Amino acid sequence: MRRVLKVSLASALAAATLTMAGAPSAAEAQVVGRQPGQGQTAGDQEQERQARRPRIAPLRRRAAAGPCPYVKILYDAARYVELGGDRVTAANVGYTGEIEGLVSDCAYQGDDPITVQTRVLFNLGRGPLAEGNGRTYRYWIAVTERNRAVLDKVYFDLPVTFEGDERTTSVTQDQTIVIPRANETISGDNFEILVGFEVTPEMAEFNRSGSRFRVNAGVQAD
Repeated sequence: MRRVLKVSLASALAAATLTMAGAPSAAEAQVVGRQPGQGQTAGDQEQERQARRPRIAPLRRRAAAGPCPYVKILYDAARYVELGGDRVTAANVGYTGEIEGLVSDCAYQGDDPITVQTRVLFNLGRGPLAEGNGRTYRYWIAVTERNRAVLDKVYFDLPVTFEGDERTTSVTQDQTIVIPRANETISGDNFEILVGFEVTPEMAEFNRSGSRFRVNAGVQAD
């Protein structure tokens, strides 16, 4: 599924006239992943890098007159974990999701709008408390002036069906973002694009705490 996110011209032109802050804010997005080396041998670290290497096809490179916008996964919204019961255990997990990979590329010349292509890889799971054989996940893409205001945010539905006894699946989604510019001096690095699941405040706090379940939580190993 592909949709085009067009940032409103008025908001983008207003943002283009502002001076961008050099220091990142506390809410700046982070790429998900555990810090390497914590309680791991070199072999363990290499195995984890191999296991977590995104299985996502690269995008075709295109010509751009300057740098592309920063494209990141928002840490607080990188995972979707439904929890039931009165304890945080694998047995109380419903549907789960994780944004496993993200690639992007952009193109612009002269004072043309910046056109950004994104490709997002979702790993999705069905835990012991999941009801039915599918879930419509929701995720969003937001465009901001870098480290400042949100210019636009669009939500996308991601319907997923788990066939038979299937407990995990992966889905790739391509989207196009178009960002107008006031003039040719405004480059892509004035903007930032964030991606995340629509999560509840409780889910966001769970993610923020560093807690996590894999998408196959509650599935017994063969």
